[in-house]
Parts: sequence; C-alpha cells; structure tokens
Amino acid sequence: MKAVVMAGGEGTRLRPMTSSMPKPLLPVANRPIMEHVLRLLKRHGLSETVVTVQFLASLVKNYFGDGEELGMELTYANEEKPLGTAGSVKNAEEALKDDTFLVISGDALTDFDLTDLIAFHKEKGGLVTVCLTRVPNPLEFGITIVDEDGQVERFLEKPTWGQVFSDTVNTGIYVMEPEVFDYVQADTSVDWSGDVFPQLMKEGKPIYGYIAEGYWEDVGTHESYVKAQADVLERKVDVELDGFEISPGVWVAEGAEVHPDAVLRGPLYIGDYAKVEADVEIREHTVVGSNVVVKTGAFLHKAVVHDNVYIGQHSNLRGCVVGKNTDIMRAARIEDGAVIGDECLVGEESIIQGNVRVYPFKTIEAGAFVNTSVIWESRGQAHLFGARGVSGILNVEITPELAVRLAGAYATTLKKGSTVTTARDHSRGARALKRAVISALQASAIDVRDLENVPLPVARQQTARGSAGGIMIRTSPGVPDSVDIMFIDERGADLSQAQQRKLDRVYARQEYRRAFPGEIGDLHFPSSVFDSYTGSLLRNVDVEGIAESGLKVVVDASNGSAGLVLPSLLGRLGVDALTINPGLDEARPTESADTRRAGLVRLGEIVSSARAAFGVRFDPVGERLSLVDELGRIIEDDRALLVLLDLVAAERRSGRVALPVTTTRVAEQVAAYHGTQVEWTTTSPDDLTRVGREEDTIFGGDGRGGFIVPEFSSVFDGTAAFVRLIGLVARTQLTLSQIDARIPRAHVLRRDLATPWAVKGLVMRRVVEAAGDRSVDTTDGVRVVEADGRWIMVLPDRAEAVTHLWAEGPDDASAQALLDEWAAVVDSAGD
Repeated sequence: MKAVVMAGGEGTRLRPMTSSMPKPLLPVANRPIMEHVLRLLKRHGLSETVVTVQFLASLVKNYFGDGEELGMELTYANEEKPLGTAGSVKNAEEALKDDTFLVISGDALTDFDLTDLIAFHKEKGGLVTVCLTRVPNPLEFGITIVDEDGQVERFLEKPTWGQVFSDTVNTGIYVMEPEVFDYVQADTSVDWSGDVFPQLMKEGKPIYGYIAEGYWEDVGTHESYVKAQADVLERKVDVELDGFEISPGVWVAEGAEVHPDAVLRGPLYIGDYAKVEADVEIREHTVVGSNVVVKTGAFLHKAVVHDNVYIGQHSNLRGCVVGKNTDIMRAARIEDGAVIGDECLVGEESIIQGNVRVYPFKTIEAGAFVNTSVIWESRGQAHLFGARGVSGILNVEITPELAVRLAGAYATTLKKGSTVTTARDHSRGARALKRAVISALQASAIDVRDLENVPLPVARQQTARGSAGGIMIRTSPGVPDSVDIMFIDERGADLSQAQQRKLDRVYARQEYRRAFPGEIGDLHFPSSVFDSYTGSLLRNVDVEGIAESGLKVVVDASNGSAGLVLPSLLGRLGVDALTINPGLDEARPTESADTRRAGLVRLGEIVSSARAAFGVRFDPVGERLSLVDELGRIIEDDRALLVLLDLVAAERRSGRVALPVTTTRVAEQVAAYHGTQVEWTTTSPDDLTRVGREEDTIFGGDGRGGFIVPEFSSVFDGTAAFVRLIGLVARTQLTLSQIDARIPRAHVLRRDLATPWAVKGLVMRRVVEAAGDRSVDTTDGVRVVEADGRWIMVLPDRAEAVTHLWAEGPDDASAQALLDEWAAVVDSAGD
C-alpha cells in the first residue's frame, strides 16, 4: 500500500518563516515536520510514498531525495500551479491507481495509529475513510458528523461559532480507493472537503469517519508552531528525538558542546554541534538548532532557534522564533511572539517587540527599537568599513565566502597583473581567511606576494615596496572571536575614504573581475623580510648614542608577531635588552584589557628589579606600544603620547606634530614650549597618515599607543617608536619619570551613547544649536569650546549606531560636568 504526502502548500500564515522555506521543512525539535510524518508512515509500513510538491518544490526534493536515508522509497508529483487538496493527489494518479492509498499532510504533526485507521477502512469497505479527531476550538477546521456505524452524515468547512455543531474535525488524513479519482477533474483546483466529498455524499457513496486517539496539531500559525515544539519536548506526541537525554527533559544531540556552568532547565533540546557557553541560561520549551552558538550570559526561554544561528553575549530571547543563518548580536532582546526570518542581522542592544515579523535578509541596526514588522526595508545601514577595516565575528560576520568576495572586489579596483601583498597574524582564523583571499586575488588576475605571519608595520612597509596594495588579516584587538580584514594602499597606509567607497561600490554591485585561464596570478613568498625591515629602520631613525649609553631595557613581545623582528633588531642596536614572552601563542592572538594591564604590571616589576631604563610592551601585531618607566610604573597611553611628544619636540625644536582633535590641549603647551606646533587631524588613522607624510612633520600619535615616526614611516609602527624612544632617552640623559613629571596633568573624559542611525543627523544639529555663540571646531564631528577653555567634542561613529563624546577641563569634576551636560543634549535628540 502506498501513501501520498501533500507538501505543496505555501504556508502564508507562517510567514516570514515560510518566505524562503516551504512549510513541510520547518523544523520541529530540530527535524522537519515532514520528516516526522515520513517516519510515522514508515513505522506503519507505508514506506513507498508519493510526495506532491509545488511551492519551493526543489528544496523539498533536495532535502529528502529518494528517501534512502529514511529507508523509504520516495517519488515526487510536481504541480505547475496550485491544484487544491484533491487536485494535487489527482496529479499523482498514475502512481496510485492500482491499490488503496493513504493521504496525509506534510505539515501536520501527529502520532495517530495509521495501521488501525487502514484496518477500519478495509473493515467498512468504504470508498473513503476520513480520519477525525476532537479539538477544543474547531473554528479553523472542517467539522464532521458521523452516525453510529461511522458513516459520515455531514461536513462543514471552517464554521462560525453559530454553526458549530460538533468538536470532531477533519485532520486531512484519508484512506481512499482509486475509484475516487473518477470524481476529481484533472489539472483543476479541486478540494476534498469542499468539492469531492459533498458530491460523493450526494450520490450516496460510502464515506466513513474514523475518530483517532492520539496527538494531532495542524501547524498552521506561529502559535501552533511554537506549541508543537513544546508538546514534543513535553512528550505529548510520540516522535523520535535525536541525541541523549542527559537529565530529565534535557536533550543534547551529537557533537554539541555545553559548558558546565550553563544553566539548563528542561524540557529543552540542543541540536548537533551547537555550542553553549558559560553563564548561559536555557529554560523550558526552548529548541536550539544545529551549529548554533550561544554566547556567555545569553538567556533563552520558549525560544525556537533554527540552524546556524549566532546568539551574542547577554542576548535575551523569549517566546520567539529565529530563522536559520541569522546573527543576534550582543545584548539584543527579542520578545514573545516575534519571528525573525532567515539570514537576518539583529544589531547590538536592539529590541524587537512582541509579535513583530522581520522578513528574511533584513538588518536591524544596533540600538534600534522595533515595534512594527520589517517586510520590505532594512532597519539599519550596512557599513562595509569600520575603524579597523572590515571587521566582524569569525565565521559569523566574517566568513571565507565574504573574504573571497571582498578580495575579488578589491582586485577589481586594481589593474590586471598588479601585485598585492598579503599578510596575517599568528591566529588560525587569519591563516584560513588569508588562503581564501589569495585564491580570490589570483583568480582575478592579481599576482600575490605572501608574507605569511609578520607584524603589521612590516606588512605595511613591504606593501609600499612596489605593490599596488595589500591585505592584512588579524584578530581584532581585544576581541578574540573577531577578525579585521585590513586593506592597505600602495604607500602602506590604510585605504582613504574615497578608496573605501570605491571598494564598497564594487562589492555592493558584485561586479567581480575574473581572469582568463592564462591570466591567473602568480604567488611568491619573499625572503629576508625581517632583515630588510630592520636595515631600513636603522638607516632612517637616529640611533646615535644608543650603543655608548649602556641603556638596559625590558621588551615584552606579548607572544605576538612583534617578537619575530626583535632578534634581528636588538643585536644591531647594541642595547642591553631583556626580551620576555617572545614565542608565538596561537591560542592568544589578541589580549583583553585586563590581560594587557596584568602584562604591564608584570613588566613594571621586571623593569624595577632589573634596574632597567624603561620597559615597552608591544601589542600582538607590533603596531602599538605601551610604556613602563624606570620605577616600574605604568605610563598610561594618553600620557605616553605627551612623553614622546616632549622628547621629540625638545630634540627637533621645530616642525609640526600630528594629533587627533580628541587629544588633550596640554599637547599644545608641550609642543609650543619647544618651538613646535600641533596639526590637528580627524580621528581617522588615514588622516594622521596624510599629515605624517608631509615634509615638516616630526611626530604623530593617537593617544592609544599608536605612534608615527615620519622619518621612517607615516603609519603607526611600534618597533619604529621603540627605536626612536631608545635614541631619545640615550641622548637626553633624562628618565621617563622625570619627563613625565614636568608635563602638566590632563583631564580628558570620554563617554559613548547609543544613537539610532535615523537620529544621528538630528543629534549633530542639536549640538550645533546648543553651542550658540561659543567657538565651534568642525575638524571632526563638532568640538565646542567654552570661554574658560573647557571643551566638549561630539562625534557620530561612522560604522556603529553610537555617538562618542570627549570632554576636557581643569579637573575631572569639571570635565565630568561638561560631559553630563552635553550627553543630555545628545539624548534629547532621540526623545
């Protein structure tokens, strides 16, 4: 005996879940509804099955194939147009015309005894047997009345309460004889209950009703979909669950990783190869799909999460449905009844209110409050470039596929046959992505010089030696789960804003150039990269007096790539250097603020006990530098900028120094004292680089450990800053603590405020209006200067829904008061 599974419906009431997925493939307890149906058929001996398909038919066929994996034999009957419940079965008549057959819906969850249903049909000898069940609310179903012998007396499709005369409804499961096809017109939309059955009854044909015991849920609405998940977990329906019941009601599938500190309150289900981190709380009736990542501090209750979803730290999901391949970023909140479609991005700290529908492929901006459905537009702005290139969570936002598309777009902006230099840090993620980048570049007729693992300044210098540009991939500073894909121009600097926009346009249009077979690019691995870098550095930076000074320094390589260049440098400098943490550690490609602080404290202890002149600590890619004085005290980054500025200006006595407008105005006093002047720039590193290239620039820095040594390079370079510092200290005969002591104290405070994209323009207008007749500087953002010299700067972030504020006053209390005052102005724009 054969069965027919009807799997052609669009499931419009379940949108947006069914916008990109046919209803029968919607997962219940991490398995498609239709798979539960097929397994039920197999249990009752109905292994030979015809599947009727129409809406997104190829997805159903691709998923189930010929049924071999289920131990079944599946064939398909494809509808060119919707044919109704009877018309779709008529479409499969050729495969069903020889014997009794069973019809069942592919999107209803049930555990009815089909064997008993078939036996009832054969015993009664009817033409059709309708499987019935009792429900508390029959309004959405066809009501059926049967007599004492089980013969159907009356049908009524979807009644009103005034028409309800029974709670016995039609489940859409039928056992039929082939003669029924005589009553169904081919290639026409025909329904069983509305067209065929009334005709059969009119002609007196035997139609019987079998009242089934067991579970049945027509998964036709979001509420019934979520209810079906809960019923499976509560074991109200007899279906198979993959995995292991590690405690009562807590099911964990193969390969899933659940941290011991995660709190699991069943019944719940965690799919195969999912990862649940520490301090996560997952409560009852939650289903976590395959390959889902749930980050630290997240909370899930009655949430249904489909496959390949990323759930960020401290996110809160309650009673919602999240479609596959969607990313829920840090501290996002999704309320009861909300449905997020496939492949969406929900930004940090955004809130999606209850019953909101977000359709597939939409972006919800960080900090957004969404209380209406998002169907056509995206509630957010897509920004390719951020402050550090193209950044995001590895294998969530930054995938090998994205890396290939980015590299292809970058190659398209260059001439065929150009050379691009590639490099990476020592992390496995960067290594994997770089290989994808190299393949894409070569396939776009670009020759590649691969430096492999080198410090970022070395990558910049090597790129500037004859390449059309470069790509450096590194772990995002302080964020071990994220990576930065950094694009470098022919001079070794970050791409300008104009170049970024050009790359953005090519990427958005997806107009990638591809090489003909004879144009595939070459791949080279240059040798002696570190010796070349060191030689150039020592030729260009003044090292006079270092060898004779007898200075002793402690150098912390932070187990990063900065340590790769130190052996060829320190010996040639002639300085007594103690190097710590020189080895590469793949498990720690970056460091948190706490780890960095602890490293500096340890460095200070070693400097003090070794009686060294000072200590330096590189960041893992050698771009930035932190200082410890001879007493072992940490010199904070903003203070270190003033110390180096004082040393450089005192030695040069002329020229300009490049500093971002967020720097303390104490820097102007230091520069002026030594006869130099400050060139204020925007906060963008490429603007600092622009000024650093100018002839009379003698120094630059950003107050966050980034220093420019213009005689060698116009970009941040920790190693060059280290060599410059040694020479300055050797020649000045002053200690760092003495230099620090002679510089006035600065009081600059900072605050970040969440600001939706839609009100950023309004925020800046309010700030300008509030400034009144006070002095306003618009070098970057808006800087308002008070009559007494205090200043506030308001700068909207170009990549995130955030506004940055800086304030400086004669003391912290004054700066704090200024910050509070202008934060209120910014907040008022969002009211």
